[in-house]
Amino acid sequence: MVVIETPQSFVTCHECEQLAFRNGYRRNHGETGGWRNYSSTTAQGSIWLARDSSGAWFLALDHAGVIAEIGIEASDAAGPGLARFQFASLAQLYGVMPRVYELAASLPDAPLQEFINETKNLPRNTEAERLVVQRVGQNIFRQRLIEYWQGRCPLTGIANQSLLRASHIKPWSDCKHDDERLSIYNGLLLSAFWDAAFDSGLVTFSNDGYPTFSKQLDTAAKESLRFNKPLLLTDQHRFFLEWHRSKVFENKAPNE
Repeated sequence: MVVIETPQSFVTCHECEQLAFRNGYRRNHGETGGWRNYSSTTAQGSIWLARDSSGAWFLALDHAGVIAEIGIEASDAAGPGLARFQFASLAQLYGVMPRVYELAASLPDAPLQEFINETKNLPRNTEAERLVVQRVGQNIFRQRLIEYWQGRCPLTGIANQSLLRASHIKPWSDCKHDDERLSIYNGLLLSAFWDAAFDSGLVTFSNDGYPTFSKQLDTAAKESLRFNKPLLLTDQHRFFLEWHRSKVFENKAPNE
């Protein structure tokens, strides 16, 4: 039976403060029923931290997107938020928290809100002014893609940021609304060679994440497009990839 430490001891409170602060949750909203509540200025949703009488640690979340993608089985412990997760040690909880922040900072509609806040006072009357706004959005999009894909190309494992490209699945200019343009699911973090092939329609991806090569791609180029594992896709990624397959992908024979 879970018995949450109420009120938190000095040690538990201190550990909660350190854990939250080091992982981007620096707004302390106090403790209720043994659960200490935090939020972030750069990530959506709130977290709650607690400890029980056996020494186990608990994390509660209210961001449905993070809960869906975190890949951890929820605990049946009662408490705040939409789901609670139990950890045998503080070290295990520390291991999960960076991913919680990455997802909360990148999943819709966090990039969109950041874009709105950063561009609300920027003029958009001339083409040059609109390009400045677009550049702000693309920079936000790239940073959030890096966080979502944990700083590496999911196909090749390449982690050198100078070799990584923020690839829109449905290009910026083809999106009707900013929520599409800034959606983290409308992007892949690809190494430069893969990005060039994807952007030009010489490769696309099936719903199970495996590449599909165009017949226009020559043998040498195809052999150079090596990958370690398929993409791990959500239904939202598949929605945009369906557009890419129908509008961009060139599945034609050479000189056809």
